Amino acid sequence: MAPFCFVPHFQGLFMGFKVKNKVVVVTGATSGIGKASAELFKKCGAQVVCIARRTCDDFYSISADITDAEAVKSAVRQIKQKFGRIDVLVNNAGMGISGAVEDTEISDVRAIFGLNFFGTLNVIKEVVPVMRESGGGTIVNVSSVAAELSIPFQSFYSATKAAVSSLSAALRGELAPFGIKVCAVLPGDVKTDFTSSRRKNVHDNPAYGDRVERSVAVMERDERNGLPPSAIARIIVKLASRKNPPVKVAGGKKYALFLFLNKILPARLVSYIVSKLYA
Repeated sequence: MAPFCFVPHFQGLFMGFKVKNKVVVVTGATSGIGKASAELFKKCGAQVVCIARRTCDDFYSISADITDAEAVKSAVRQIKQKFGRIDVLVNNAGMGISGAVEDTEISDVRAIFGLNFFGTLNVIKEVVPVMRESGGGTIVNVSSVAAELSIPFQSFYSATKAAVSSLSAALRGELAPFGIKVCAVLPGDVKTDFTSSRRKNVHDNPAYGDRVERSVAVMERDERNGLPPSAIARIIVKLASRKNPPVKVAGGKKYALFLFLNKILPARLVSYIVSKLYA
């Protein structure tokens, strides 16, 4: 039986993670949540593999653009040849765009779906046969609170993350007979480079006045004052440690409350509140 890895948690408590010697693949581990997760897995004794367009300095790294299905196939083939199996997959790589729906270039819409959804799908399609062959595994897909609380002027990001959450829930049922567990983590505001790298519309219709600019400013302020990526990393490693992880889990207690209220309040009221905050 693999020993637990105990790491500090909030208020001086410790959390035990059981991932020692597991082969863990993390996409987009060059920064933010992906890097923090890869570092924690490694600290707990896992063999970490990073798949990203840029090289990950601290882990076994394979350079691949996950929007390229053939590149992903080659990367997973390399991992199987070197390690023989994949125990955990963390689909973290993603991007954001902001702006009014009518003013967003279709090329940008295709780009965000290409990475956030189809990139995730490309990796899953290659990793599942490897996990099935070795008798099981765990897939953790990084979604977002925005998947359930769609944010004005961040519509396409919300749509891609809703797609990831739906894919995760359906895939869980498909793969259960093979011992493969699928779950989604839904972070809220997290302090990472994601904020500065968000793609923004060059021009927005004057009809919106300064609403787009104010909405994005609110998002960026909240993100810069958000949780550290290590907080989400703890959740991800905990999910990978569990025998039967939940279908989805919020990234932090505050966001768990938001999602609970989203369930019990009338949809019209929730829409009104979110619109007042961001639109």
